Amino acid sequence: MTDTLKAASIEAMDIDETDAAAGRTAPAEASTGSQPDRPGRSGRRRNFWTSWTFYVVAGILALLFASPLAWLFLSSFKSSAEFAQVPPTYLPETWSLENYTALADAGLWTYTLNSVFAAAGTVVLATVLSTLAGYGFSRFRFRGSGVLFIVLLSTLMIPFQSIIPALYAILDSLALTNSVLGLILVYTSFVLPFGVFTMRASFQAIPGGMEEAAIMDGASSWQTLWRIMAPMVVPGMATVGIFAFFNAWNEFLAALIFTTQQESFTLPVALANLQSGAFGTFDWGVLEAGAIVSAVPCILVFLLLQRYYVAGLTAGAVKG
Repeated sequence: MTDTLKAASIEAMDIDETDAAAGRTAPAEASTGSQPDRPGRSGRRRNFWTSWTFYVVAGILALLFASPLAWLFLSSFKSSAEFAQVPPTYLPETWSLENYTALADAGLWTYTLNSVFAAAGTVVLATVLSTLAGYGFSRFRFRGSGVLFIVLLSTLMIPFQSIIPALYAILDSLALTNSVLGLILVYTSFVLPFGVFTMRASFQAIPGGMEEAAIMDGASSWQTLWRIMAPMVVPGMATVGIFAFFNAWNEFLAALIFTTQQESFTLPVALANLQSGAFGTFDWGVLEAGAIVSAVPCILVFLLLQRYYVAGLTAGAVKG
């Protein structure tokens, strides 16, 4: 019995010593764990320098791309005498509105309105037709739909310069040369393949259950398209609209061929005619002022709709 009691007391003493040792080490471990580890600090420091480097590089690239536009804008305020000065000046010595006045006297507003009407009509017609065709190719299955879609896309590989004689013959037979309506039809035919492809991808990214729910509620195909589906593909429609606007606003060759009367010229064609100054000299001031007038609408449209443009280009990449 005595031996048993001695063994029990020795075991109890060992347990107390073990608990005491644990109690001494616990605070040390807790204090060690409460301090932030150094790898976390280095990681944050590395992320800071990485983001700082990204913004510096992006800022330098943005400055490089914006500097020609800034130089073009400043140079448009030079006088014709300063353009002929040797050595040339980088900044205007005297600010002048001579170039913009020359554009206004030459009928700038008439040419600008022609371009506005041609671009606006192309945007509306191309967006509507692309939405209808994209919805049809996405939601309806009919014999030859795949082949027809491939044929439509294959027209992107055809240089439009090669079909201009045929287009001119068609417009001339319809008495649509020297008219904004004729330019709208031509520009729309250029934009449609890309527009249909974009809208088809946009509609395919929408789950089919949305359309089925609308049909079960009694909506017709037209009501389903315009009330349910169309609001969900606004980014794709904006992408088609921006693409159509840029093409119609900046297009030169077709407008040069299909318009032979001066009052029907668009802005790019008018600028090409106004760039020649006295005695056949190249009028850089008028050309640069006209380039600024042409670039401002494009910049504004893109800045206002760029988030829709990016979303529309990525539509259909991941299906919901």
